[in-house]
Amino acid sequence: MDREKLGPLSGLRVLELATNVAGPLGATLFAEFGAEVIKVEIPAIGDPARHFAPFYEEKSLTYAVLGRNKKSVTLDLRKPQGQELLKRLVKISDVLIENFRPGTMEKWGLGYEQIKKVNPRMIMVRVSGFGQDGPYKDRAAFDRIASAMGGLTYLTGYPESPPVRVGLNLCDEIAGLFSAFGTMVALYHRDVGEYQIGQWIDVSLCESIIRLLEGVIAEYGKLGKIRERSGNLNEVVAPADNFLSRDGKWVVFVVTSDGLYQRFAKAIGREDLAQDPRFLKNLDRLKNRDALHEIIRPWFQGRTVPEIDKIFGENGVPYGLVYNAKDIWEDPQNQFRRNIVEVQDPEIGPVQMQSVTPRLSETPGKVRSSSPGLGEHNQEVWGEILGLTEEELEDLRKEGVI
Repeated sequence: MDREKLGPLSGLRVLELATNVAGPLGATLFAEFGAEVIKVEIPAIGDPARHFAPFYEEKSLTYAVLGRNKKSVTLDLRKPQGQELLKRLVKISDVLIENFRPGTMEKWGLGYEQIKKVNPRMIMVRVSGFGQDGPYKDRAAFDRIASAMGGLTYLTGYPESPPVRVGLNLCDEIAGLFSAFGTMVALYHRDVGEYQIGQWIDVSLCESIIRLLEGVIAEYGKLGKIRERSGNLNEVVAPADNFLSRDGKWVVFVVTSDGLYQRFAKAIGREDLAQDPRFLKNLDRLKNRDALHEIIRPWFQGRTVPEIDKIFGENGVPYGLVYNAKDIWEDPQNQFRRNIVEVQDPEIGPVQMQSVTPRLSETPGKVRSSSPGLGEHNQEVWGEILGLTEEELEDLRKEGVI
């Protein structure tokens, strides 16, 4: 099968030693665009994500998505034989992704300095809660902790209520995106630059959230102001809120420019609002946001979504709806663009899951398979790729190495 059919990253071999979400997501993204991703898991135990809800016939649907397009082998890295086998894989691979607590890989003789001796071109991605150094480097951290200490949790919720977590493992997912981006930068430097050598990448869950705080840090540094929770309101523009329609749907509406506000006022038949000095400019609208929202809220309450859609469509006013999973599934835009794909899983049959993003015109990604069974590719990787005999494999199984 040629490179075009396999994907633009075919020929790239990624070793995934990571577990849960933050480390593995980056590897999943590579796999979607054709990289060979070999997931290394603890014998008889595997990735804890294999046991994440929801389940269908005892199989994790979360893991069916997270583990797609990958190969799975088992290997105990705590054993010297396991460490030697990994080094043999490292020698013929491009990227290694791990998310153990800092210092663990060094304890096993698999830190970057050791890996670099085996393969100077190796890109080693290290994902942790707070980074590979600093006073918090030894602290364990998961999504919820990093989200809180990265500043996202404090900003989530309503002013009069305690802070709440976002409804997804968003911090883990964002760290996975940053790890993939960092790896592509390192690969470009290695393969296009003059040095032709690898490097290691330090991805912190907490710092991944901090990086996305927009102007929150600058606001405190220059103005001494701490951004507070604002619920559905927007601290930058107005009007902005979720408005309930007559047919019981939550309409997401936000005005991002003065010109758009003028179109909106005309669309709802309230040209007087376009001339009202309280609402002329965005700064004026922010100061008088509550009053403006109270004026326009009844307009939404008096109309159905189809009516709102017609009025806004004719006047070039954007809006959205608050979707649940069923809404996403049935949405005609998602259906047209095939944003939900069906993948055949050998254990539980067809599984519907989100498609690949972003879309590349010449070299698009593809979901080729659901998540692999634990150790499903032991024979292929240890036997065919590394050339171990059946007798050697059997000895390794008996000793609990694979």
